Amino acid sequence: MFSITCRSQNYPVGHRTIIFTDSIRGNRPVPSELYYPGVTAGENVSAAAGVFPVIVFGHGFQMAYDSYLYFRDAMVPGGYILVFPKTETSLSPNHAEYGADLAFLVVQMKTEGADPASPFYQHVDSTSAVMGHSMGGGASFLGCRNNVVPTTMVTWAAAETSPSAIVAATGVTIPALVFSADLDCVTPPATNQVPMYDSLASGCKVFINIKGGGHCYFADASFICSLGELGCQSFTITREQQHAATLDFTKLYLAYYLKKQTVAWAVFNDSLNSSPRITFMKSCTTTQVQPGIIPADSRVFPNPAGDVTNLEGSCSGKEPIFVEISDMYGKRVHACRFMPVGNRYRLVLGMKTWASGIYFAAIRSLLETRVIKIVKN
Repeated sequence: MFSITCRSQNYPVGHRTIIFTDSIRGNRPVPSELYYPGVTAGENVSAAAGVFPVIVFGHGFQMAYDSYLYFRDAMVPGGYILVFPKTETSLSPNHAEYGADLAFLVVQMKTEGADPASPFYQHVDSTSAVMGHSMGGGASFLGCRNNVVPTTMVTWAAAETSPSAIVAATGVTIPALVFSADLDCVTPPATNQVPMYDSLASGCKVFINIKGGGHCYFADASFICSLGELGCQSFTITREQQHAATLDFTKLYLAYYLKKQTVAWAVFNDSLNSSPRITFMKSCTTTQVQPGIIPADSRVFPNPAGDVTNLEGSCSGKEPIFVEISDMYGKRVHACRFMPVGNRYRLVLGMKTWASGIYFAAIRSLLETRVIKIVKN
């Protein structure tokens, strides 16, 4: 009755070291490490076919890009370009310049995408994020102040800076996700991330506090960072557990804002309300993606589901239907495309090998989307 094509995505990781030059700031050199979806894994390989969102990530004080390789390994294979600036690594970093570096790299990558001489020509998507940990998180506020070029901003345990990131937050209007850890004694949430979040002028802002976590657990193991945590209260979760919580929410958030995956926003919000790993605050008067809705008769039955369930509803009958199903952590478990029969669509979904739990089905036509929760017994 219809044809089905299932998709998967797991790109090899390519790597380049490039020194960009910011002509506006006196030809300031901005050496950067770039990781991207490649045709193969390796140094200076060609980028894979397609366009990819850009994430510019700022390191913490006296830290380096290689303290965040777990984040690289989680994001690049899924179709993101990750840019790590290597500036302001001295004992007396210039926070204002570092924030400007983050903002510059977002624009520079757009330039690379439009330059036929660049290895990233026609591979850079229109969406981007500025991110950072600790000092890099505070610098993200500086770089995003009065700046609507990035699509969104995400910070991990952001540190107050000079000039003030808390003050700069009053000029940040793009959507923002602010992480803290409640046992962070290096940049305590009460004097750092909470006032930053409160000061944000974003139309949609979210604050996530990871229970039992610490400042340096947002990064890979770092001797320099750990020195700053000497004397801190013992953490009640492991670094791996904090990584997992951080990635679960960050990946969903970025999939929504950078890849416009509506199902990711549904899972993100459901997880905010149900996860025992976090506490949160949220203020969203607007969201970036405003999907249409497939007619309300779309349904899943039976639901809760056993080994088999059905997705069905009405549609125009003239456009293909796309179904993407993710688990409660945002991992895609099924994706198909098919043509409906007449003005109805129906998909029989085999779930025998799926783990019990909550799933989200995004059912799309070319212009409309509906998200339905499925419970698997």
